Amino acid sequence: MPSLADIDDTIKQAQKALQAGDLDSATGAVQVALSQDPDNRDALYIAAVCARYDNRDDDALRHLARLKAVIPDFGRAYQEEGHLRRKTENNLAALAAYQRATRYNPALIASWNAQAELLAAQGHATAATAARAQAQRLSALPRELLAVTNHIHEGRTFRAEEMVRAFLKRHPTHVEAMRLLADIGGRLGVQEDAHFLLESAIELDPENIQLRLDFIQVLRKQQRFADALEQARWLTAREPDNPVFLSHLAIESMQAGDYETALETFEKVLVLVPDDPATLTSRGHALKTYGKTPEAIASYQAATRVAPQLGDAWYGLANLKTYRFSDGELDSMSVAVASGELDHMSRIHIAFALGKALEDREEYDAAFAHFAEGNALKQQTTRYTTEQMLDEFAAQKSICTSDLFDIRSGKGCAAPDPIFIVGLPRAGSTLIEQILASHPDVDGTLELPNILALSHRLRGRQNLSDRERYPRVLQEMPDGDLSALGQEYIETTRIHRQAAPFFTDKMPNNFRHIGLIHLILPNARIIDARRNPMDCCWSAYKQLFAEGQEFTYGLDTIGQYYRAYVDLMDHWDSVLPEGRILRVQHEDVLDDIEGQVRRILDYCGLPFDQRCVDFHQTRRAVRTASSEQVRQPINKNGLEQWRPYEAHLTALKLALGPAGPASE
Repeated sequence: MPSLADIDDTIKQAQKALQAGDLDSATGAVQVALSQDPDNRDALYIAAVCARYDNRDDDALRHLARLKAVIPDFGRAYQEEGHLRRKTENNLAALAAYQRATRYNPALIASWNAQAELLAAQGHATAATAARAQAQRLSALPRELLAVTNHIHEGRTFRAEEMVRAFLKRHPTHVEAMRLLADIGGRLGVQEDAHFLLESAIELDPENIQLRLDFIQVLRKQQRFADALEQARWLTAREPDNPVFLSHLAIESMQAGDYETALETFEKVLVLVPDDPATLTSRGHALKTYGKTPEAIASYQAATRVAPQLGDAWYGLANLKTYRFSDGELDSMSVAVASGELDHMSRIHIAFALGKALEDREEYDAAFAHFAEGNALKQQTTRYTTEQMLDEFAAQKSICTSDLFDIRSGKGCAAPDPIFIVGLPRAGSTLIEQILASHPDVDGTLELPNILALSHRLRGRQNLSDRERYPRVLQEMPDGDLSALGQEYIETTRIHRQAAPFFTDKMPNNFRHIGLIHLILPNARIIDARRNPMDCCWSAYKQLFAEGQEFTYGLDTIGQYYRAYVDLMDHWDSVLPEGRILRVQHEDVLDDIEGQVRRILDYCGLPFDQRCVDFHQTRRAVRTASSEQVRQPINKNGLEQWRPYEAHLTALKLALGPAGPASE
């Protein structure tokens, strides 16, 4: 069997032959490559080009269809389709293909130029001018940066990083290079580096709109919502009637908790761009979070009518949990999937939505097939490995010992304000948060990223070569740093609070950093939200998360993660003072809501308040997948939802091992 290197060599031969105009040799070489690797991206692309040059248009379309099925977001596939459609004088289809090409890879100059020509011929002068300006901007870039942009959008992130860093060594204040490196940092999850680069670039070129648009995205990922809102306001002050800027203002207002302004601004956008599906969907998200469910449903439905291939709107309906899809809506989603024209994220969204629709109809085998497809597609976009997770947990256990906590006892910030709710997603943490947020002395906030960001900072730039730098640094830093870090957490989270003396931080992944939390905030409360493992893992598997939780997209990976989580929590129980962590079992809350409310409030040092028992009557914005569920009285509808799927869950049971059903 040929090696990957042999196949790559054959593809390079085909490329050279094609560039030299030797069509027969190029076609022969690429056919050899495809016989060895039928789904090879580069071979399929070259085969399509060869077929077009050879006037074998049906073969070209066949290769492109396969290429788009293998890699739905490959911009060059759509550019090649545009060339083919234009050759056959199907200019409307050509324009659509070129537009999709630049959506997936904005560095494709040929696609921008083709759009400009086609739009001008159709009489769309303004749009043609904008497309031509994009082509001119790209053409003016240094050749290295154009290559970097291509690498980024074709998935070669590390090669792009290598090239742009080399360029910046020679041109350290080149704004576009700084922007591209920030883009790479965001894609790799290094948001602090991306923030620094964009902030520095804006100082060099304050009128650069793209820098500010990129900066908003990074600030949002950092949950620095006030700063993101400030950038959006700067843009709208510059161009008050620009629908793109208004959309950002609406979204950032929503993220900052100002839902009235957000909804008013979405309406302004819809006046300027009637029936815009992306705006209708974003407005639906805002209405859902704000608790206006009927209005959210109407907005999502409007988006699906305008753009049935927009997966985000379909999933918005599914993610309400209480919504039931009609036969017509089910058919519309199925038609969208069958069209073969969905981008990768829309395929994921609709797969999860179809799973939810069929589950509601008790068609469990078909529902599982869609959930499995959505998870498999999503897993293609992640870099998560169980091995790396186990190494990280092992480092916490080996370094964060009872001796460390004894030596560092009382050195952190004494503030008692935070109540951390940790565990796995879909374990009942939103219910606990809603209970606490119903108390007049507690502010319910968000899944705050501050502890995770601090852990990344402590790990430093050596995260690949020295993975144990954090938590080892907890043994090495001066005592005063522990107090300073705790105080920093209190100050940086203040923006999310109102006036209550206590507040919740519901970031579930903070269970991985309980040692850090205990050292810097020794008086903070820590609640471990625990749920039956099969219910918890299945519920997470069929949930598409907005950010993070990459371990949930495989039955084996989520089972192994749950097992490792239980093991790490057992470690924290053994090395921290007795009673330091309160474990709340979700099923116990469902069985005895008042008893568990009293237990939680006693642990937090709070007086009993009946509003905590009547949590569903509390009106507040809830941003998690359980937002509609916690607005209803306590019920047991979520128990044992995995049972109808049991025949498909062998991998999960095996991964859970002793933590799974046999131990129940």
